[in-house]
Amino acid sequence: MKYYLGIDVGTGSARAGIFDARGRLAAMASFPIKLWRPAPDHVEQSSEDIWRACARATRAALRQTRLKASAIGGIGFDATCSLVALDEGNRPVSVSTTGRTEQNVIVWMDHRAIPQADRINRTKHPVLRYVGGVISPEMQTPKLLWLKEQLPSAWRQTARFLDLPDFLTYRATGEEVRSLCTTVCKWTYLGHRGLEGRGWDAGYFKKIGLGDLAAEGFRRIGTSIRPLGEPVGRGLTVKSARELGLLPGTPVGVGIIDAHAGGLGLLGAQLGDEALTSATLNHRLALIGGTSSCHMAVSARPRRIRGIWGPYYAAMIPGLWLTEGGQSATGALIDHIIFSHAASVPLLAEAKKTGRTVYDLLNARLEALARTEKVRHPAMLTRHLHLLPDFHGNRSPRADPTLKGAVSGLTLSATVDDLARQYLAAIQAVAHGTRHIIETMNRQGYAIDTVLVCGGGTKNPVFLREHADITGCRLVLGKEPEAVLLGSAVLGAVAAKKYPTILAAMGAMNAGGKTITPSRGTVKRFHDAKHRVYHQLHADFLGYRRLMRLT
Repeated sequence: MKYYLGIDVGTGSARAGIFDARGRLAAMASFPIKLWRPAPDHVEQSSEDIWRACARATRAALRQTRLKASAIGGIGFDATCSLVALDEGNRPVSVSTTGRTEQNVIVWMDHRAIPQADRINRTKHPVLRYVGGVISPEMQTPKLLWLKEQLPSAWRQTARFLDLPDFLTYRATGEEVRSLCTTVCKWTYLGHRGLEGRGWDAGYFKKIGLGDLAAEGFRRIGTSIRPLGEPVGRGLTVKSARELGLLPGTPVGVGIIDAHAGGLGLLGAQLGDEALTSATLNHRLALIGGTSSCHMAVSARPRRIRGIWGPYYAAMIPGLWLTEGGQSATGALIDHIIFSHAASVPLLAEAKKTGRTVYDLLNARLEALARTEKVRHPAMLTRHLHLLPDFHGNRSPRADPTLKGAVSGLTLSATVDDLARQYLAAIQAVAHGTRHIIETMNRQGYAIDTVLVCGGGTKNPVFLREHADITGCRLVLGKEPEAVLLGSAVLGAVAAKKYPTILAAMGAMNAGGKTITPSRGTVKRFHDAKHRVYHQLHADFLGYRRLMRLT
């Protein structure tokens, strides 16, 4: 019996999950990775540190199962869309103002390239029609332009710029293959024009100041662009197999961005008697939550939606166009609200004493407050407390990284009860952001009424309840909660030719679990009013910004 390995690199850790051919998890292990913040808006990592964490996680997962290395039939990699710089000898090139060589990765959430993104957007180049009309500083061409302008020696020294998932497959196989997912979603590659480099638009690169990449024939950013799950070269090299504890030649599939892997681990779930068709998928959205949140939907024809990334051809499911919404800080925002509050210290002490999480304690406090104040529903505890969640800017659908957060309704009290209300207001704000994204998609041809969810938030019943009630959609949890890892394993199974296509592998390995249906009546009316407040907070913020421009 063969098993399939998914390796996922998130913002804070690398994880390895081993699955059977039906998508059932046999073992999982995780190891932390380093993160540097040397300056405001600068976030950096080390590609070698990341690879070591992948190797440690893989070996630990294998030990849990007691499987032999020969039991692993195929491997899939996913990772954040971070930028890796290597020289001609595959040594790290520093992308840091500190000059430290090991800091050779600009992390996805890094916003140093906001001025470069602004300049690119002012060109109004036709390529921007395939990134929602507005390029983000979290994408790669603004970051490349920043490097060229601010660290010219690093720019000249770098022989290979890779998206992190592509670095992992390169490190594993020695084959410099780029993913249709990474290049289309983050590098402005036009996948509908074809593979093997035919999708690069030389005019765009010349227009924005990166014409040297075009003059080189795009050698440094990829000439071999391949579809997801296709086997890369001859599989694991002897060196990488030894490091991972696996066999040389084990098939490795073309990689994928982490959120998109979550889509492969969720969207194929059989729900009732629905057949998996493009029409069925038009009603579904995959919500992958973590430090940030991504909202993945696919359609048979391209849909251009301002402020929503895409349309991206074949960037997640072959033959279909991907539309991608997102929120740059969701889990990070909720944690910031909790742990920056004065009451977090005694709350942490209580959590340690009782063996519960701070989220469990806050959820229990909300239930107690709802009984004490005799509100009809715990959500109504924030009737006079409102939060705008754009603490790290707005990725979708406002597509403005310069936006900031706001809170209305604070008092001079700083008790655990006040913290519980602010925590609830933050969760609700994130959910209203998701509703805004879904409503924007639905106005352009989608009919989303089902949200399949995975990530840290799925372990929190308040997070799930508020998302169902606020969006008005049914929420479906994957039967396998580690859907991102499962999505990577799907790629491994396709690379190993266990399944002929990604859709076939999704149909066999995805499964639905618990369903949460939205509340109606009084709760719906409350959240409809709250959604109007959400939009008003944004309008007021813009008004304050206009007033301050006069000074």
